[in-house]
Amino acid sequence: MPLFFVAAIAVMSGMLFLPAGTLDYWQAWAFLAILFVPVAFVGLYFLKNDADFLERRMKTKEKEATQKSIVKIGYLIFILGFLVPGLDHRFGWSNVPAEASIIADLFVLLGYAICFLAFRENSYAARVVEVVEGQKVVTTGPYSIVRHPMYVGVILMYIAIPFALGSYSALLFFLPIIPMLIYRILNEEEVLLRELEGYGEYCQKTKYRLIPGVW
Repeated sequence: MPLFFVAAIAVMSGMLFLPAGTLDYWQAWAFLAILFVPVAFVGLYFLKNDADFLERRMKTKEKEATQKSIVKIGYLIFILGFLVPGLDHRFGWSNVPAEASIIADLFVLLGYAICFLAFRENSYAARVVEVVEGQKVVTTGPYSIVRHPMYVGVILMYIAIPFALGSYSALLFFLPIIPMLIYRILNEEEVLLRELEGYGEYCQKTKYRLIPGVW
């Protein structure tokens, strides 16, 4: 786990600072801090309280063909999205106010906090779409409001990240995360309805997937 954490920081730093051609990129430093400091504390929390959850989150091999395609698209979005801000910083394409970047950092933190609440409530919130032995439908906490609170947090983070990194240009590459996640949710619900006992009743009780009163 520590090696994975260090590797994640190294990869993310390289994707931001190498295209920028400089370490003088305060938005990137602020973003890395706002992202990885909470991640470290959350990792320690689950190591102490729910190590099985961390093991599930480390699995990356999807079983569903549809999800395999979605993951490939997601990787492409991730790579392009995090390379463009550095290039933007180097060539001065955008002029995002410092205040906007700071506010966006707070939204990134808020998005991650929503993900943490979903993770804490649902130990089966794995990275891959699957139903495992002993899995139960979770209806409490944020799951009593919407069916996919983790994706609410993810979408909030991805929309805020371009502004946090001072790049309007990167928004064009991050916005596709929304239709991609909607497609993922629809396929995920097909799997859960088919394989997870009680999920159909939960859907009838908790009607909205992401936004109460909308969808």
